Amino acid sequence: MERHLLDQILDARTEKRPVVLAVNLATHEEILIDPEKPVASGWMVEEAERALRGDKGRTVAAGDGADWFFNPFNTPLRLIIVGAVHIAQPLSLMAREAGYDVTVVDPREAFASSARFPDTALKVAWPDEALKDLGLTARTALVTLTHDPKLDDPALQVGLASPCFYIGALGSKKTHAARQERLKERGFDAKAIGRICGPVGLDIGAKSPAEIAISILGQMTQVLRQGAP
Repeated sequence: MERHLLDQILDARTEKRPVVLAVNLATHEEILIDPEKPVASGWMVEEAERALRGDKGRTVAAGDGADWFFNPFNTPLRLIIVGAVHIAQPLSLMAREAGYDVTVVDPREAFASSARFPDTALKVAWPDEALKDLGLTARTALVTLTHDPKLDDPALQVGLASPCFYIGALGSKKTHAARQERLKERGFDAKAIGRICGPVGLDIGAKSPAEIAISILGQMTQVLRQGAP
């Protein structure tokens, strides 16, 4: 690997940007692909995104018959949960087991306590302020669980302005419809609002907090590995 490419990869890791190194297996030509700032041809960007979603290197034949190896350099997965409620407890545990760095955000100290969330990073602050401090990247999942528009809506607005790979919001279909109207009033179009998975989670008939957490983590995994539906 050429030194300038290694420096760019290290810079991307510092900035928490996932990148992919594409190598021509015949000529050893190297191209660094940043999906957020693509300079390569369209098919290479698409293959780079597939490699990042799969977290695994892949060999692809180009149109001219040349084989290219796409080597992903991913940043750690992160889950930010807004609302230190009952569902957040099993969700934070399960997500850590799945390889996520988890942060729970809630301005209510009685909810966001180490007694309720041992070994979990806590941010006792208003969600919009906390999310701006934390920084949301293409390897971040954001889930809002409070049912309170004063907390959920500002977090969703920050999330929709970010490259988060997953945004989910708890609530019934009626609650989500009202949420969509509020976001429209805030200037978000249908395409942006459509990024929100709401009601959050896969439709598996979940009832208990643990079951709802399973449905959320399952949907996060589906979007991460297969892309948004």
